[in-house]
Amino acid sequence: MSHHAPNIADAFLSRRDFVCRCGMGMASLGLGALLQQAGALEASNPLLPRSPHFPAKAKRVIHFFLNGGPSHVDTFDPKPMLKQYDGKPLPTPNLRTERKTGAAFASPFEFKKYGQSGIEVSEIFAKTAEHIDDIAVIRSMKAKVPNHEPSLMLMNCGDAVLSRPSMGSWITYGLGSENQNLPGFIAMCPGGYPIKEAENWQSGFLPGAFQGTYIDSQHTKLEKLIENIRNSTTSLADQRRQLDLLHELNADFAAKREEDAKLEARMQSFELAYRMQMEAADAFDIEKEPQYIRDMYGDGVHARQTLIARRLLERGVRFVQLWHGAGQPWDNHDNIEIHKTLAGNIDQPIAALITDLKMRGLFDETLILWGGEFGRTPTVELNAAGTALRGRDHNPYGFSVWLAGGGVRGGTVYGATDEFGFKAEENPLEVHDLHATMLKLLGFDHEQFTYRYAGRDFRLTDVAGHVVNDVIA
Repeated sequence: MSHHAPNIADAFLSRRDFVCRCGMGMASLGLGALLQQAGALEASNPLLPRSPHFPAKAKRVIHFFLNGGPSHVDTFDPKPMLKQYDGKPLPTPNLRTERKTGAAFASPFEFKKYGQSGIEVSEIFAKTAEHIDDIAVIRSMKAKVPNHEPSLMLMNCGDAVLSRPSMGSWITYGLGSENQNLPGFIAMCPGGYPIKEAENWQSGFLPGAFQGTYIDSQHTKLEKLIENIRNSTTSLADQRRQLDLLHELNADFAAKREEDAKLEARMQSFELAYRMQMEAADAFDIEKEPQYIRDMYGDGVHARQTLIARRLLERGVRFVQLWHGAGQPWDNHDNIEIHKTLAGNIDQPIAALITDLKMRGLFDETLILWGGEFGRTPTVELNAAGTALRGRDHNPYGFSVWLAGGGVRGGTVYGATDEFGFKAEENPLEVHDLHATMLKLLGFDHEQFTYRYAGRDFRLTDVAGHVVNDVIA
């Protein structure tokens, strides 16, 4: 580990704290054996909580990922000029995108000013817009290319081409987890994997303990949500004895060889799986929430996974990523009207989450990121025959994301695209800038937050990135 990175060894829990956090019953384990096990884990557990470089408000992150690319000109970046030119060619040439595009395409959705800030938001996010004074909208994001795969990797991992650790893995590496009985980083995607699958939450060259744990949130039964969470044949005490033996054998095996990160990650995964049996059932059970809370979030899988995310965050999970669904549901080339249905899935849950976090005193400590891998064109997409469709193509030249909570200056708009929404013109923001800003909100100097691998100090922001202080309170 780089000398710039948080020192894992400085943050070990006391053995008594470890016992309390793990919830291992004294009745099933002898005190001596328990303390011996705790001491062994203290020497190797990378998920213990750690302090960042400097004090910060944000302590945890929830990322709403609208995979497929939400249209900024239909959500958080109104463009009146599109109405004036609707159905006509733009006065400037269309930028090159993945597919051919034609005339200007006015948004079919109405925009309205909300809050004291008067920021305009589309009707399809009307409930979220009620919290606009807590939100910083960034309207000048840029990606590199108009393709999903590299853009997903850039947004999630900081590099469009090379295999790098994900943002969630970096943040969990830096801060650890406040709950040793649950994964520090969880990615929920209902119905299956998004494009690029688990690469989106990979740990890369970081220790395997920091990789995101995937949950298929379409399921309601715990055994479906988390495979093999129940052991119907072996008691917890017997499992503990088996793991103690396995740990001893693996430690002996590892001692005779050079450090093996994969073996260490496997050993830690066994321990975590054991401990999860005692806490996961409670964390994922939204039936334990009062009816008025469940009503506030609404019905459907997105309401459920957002409420589960809040339960995970308040239990100490460091980073939760909520994907919209398998594949790329926001990739609406043929019909942008689908955006209304998709937004309807998450608008109420997002608004409920903000309200809920405030009620619990967690909003100021929780950083919320909303967005996708790129935006969409302000022009209509053309099919192979040159006929105009009712959808929009990919647009990496300018798009919107927003931040809220943990140290964010709400009621703020940063940057702007051109008058039609094709390209970021005012204060263009690279993905590395977004990551650098998020890291500062979490207490890290992104240039000093490094991990030594293959003879080089790597960081999430590579050799770029500038903090956008205008969105920090």
